[in-house]
Amino acid sequence: MLFKDIIGQEELISHLIQDVKNDKISHARLFLGTPGYGGLPLTLAFIQYLFCENKSDSDSCNTCSSCIKMNDLQHPDVHFSFPVVQAIDKFSDYFIKDWRAQIKENPYFNLTTWTETIDEKGRKPIISSEESLAIIKKLSLKSYEGGYKVMIIWMAEEMNPTCANKLLKILEEPPKNTIFILLADSQEGMLQTILSRTQILTIPSIQVEVLAKALSIRNGIDLSTAMSVAAMSEGNVIEATDLINVSEEKNVNREFFIELMRVCYKKDVINMIDWSEKISFIGKEKQKTFLKYSLHMFRQSMLKNYTENQLTKTSKEENDFLEKFSKFITGNNIFEFMNHFNDAYYHIDRNANAKILFTNLCFKVMRYIHVA
Repeated sequence: MLFKDIIGQEELISHLIQDVKNDKISHARLFLGTPGYGGLPLTLAFIQYLFCENKSDSDSCNTCSSCIKMNDLQHPDVHFSFPVVQAIDKFSDYFIKDWRAQIKENPYFNLTTWTETIDEKGRKPIISSEESLAIIKKLSLKSYEGGYKVMIIWMAEEMNPTCANKLLKILEEPPKNTIFILLADSQEGMLQTILSRTQILTIPSIQVEVLAKALSIRNGIDLSTAMSVAAMSEGNVIEATDLINVSEEKNVNREFFIELMRVCYKKDVINMIDWSEKISFIGKEKQKTFLKYSLHMFRQSMLKNYTENQLTKTSKEENDFLEKFSKFITGNNIFEFMNHFNDAYYHIDRNANAKILFTNLCFKVMRYIHVA
């Protein structure tokens, strides 16, 4: 993995390159950020640069023996640990072929994608206490090539408490030239004692313009559509890719949103009930996507109103609708809209009754759309 292949994150890349040049390599780092921001590809590019025999000022050479091994994810001094389904096997090594194949196919993936790859039953994967013993055993051995040994622990928040506790000592006093890189979506669920032993690097969301350009090139879509998708995903490659893959669903969400706003503005109760009935049958995940889309449209309405259309990230069809609709979203009602739609997302995610929830949401929209 080369730094030039990573989408955005220029500031972090520069920081990591300087660490290597100045020989300031922390023995334990936590890359904190949702997988769609690029923590794993960033880690792989950093390790490849560290091991590269002919590195430039900005990237690995990609041709030396170390780079070739890293590209094949077969470097003998780089080890991986990740959540696995215990009913299949308790150790990451059992799944290493699947792991390499997933990264080579697309290094931007999350725990859901990984779970679907290794288990058709979709059972929850964890990093177990048995895995911690395997990690300690691997790092107790000498480096094969006489340099650094690296342990990458992906989705470190999925370590169970026993596993995390067993790694405390080696994290605090690692063998010579040993580097730990932990990647986590959030700090929740991680032991404070683990956090205190790592240098935390927060991975920010990708700039919308940067992500849109990458999406346009990689997926062959026009820039205005890519800009809309990038904004809706809030700088998350995985979510943006999912949105592109369901472009027809995005059109459906737009039509659902337009219909909702129109029937609520007209106070057409019968059609409001009909709308609630229709959306209650589309399924939980599609309902969540619709609610996220609605939040995106509310934000774009505010940007259209207060930035003279300079900062909006919408497709042509969305922009045509917002030309007339955005005036109904103002400082007098935007917080109510955002709060109610966020609440709806929260409750749908926790299996609320969809028909009751969306019927209730209709009446709230009807109320606040008239206080612009």
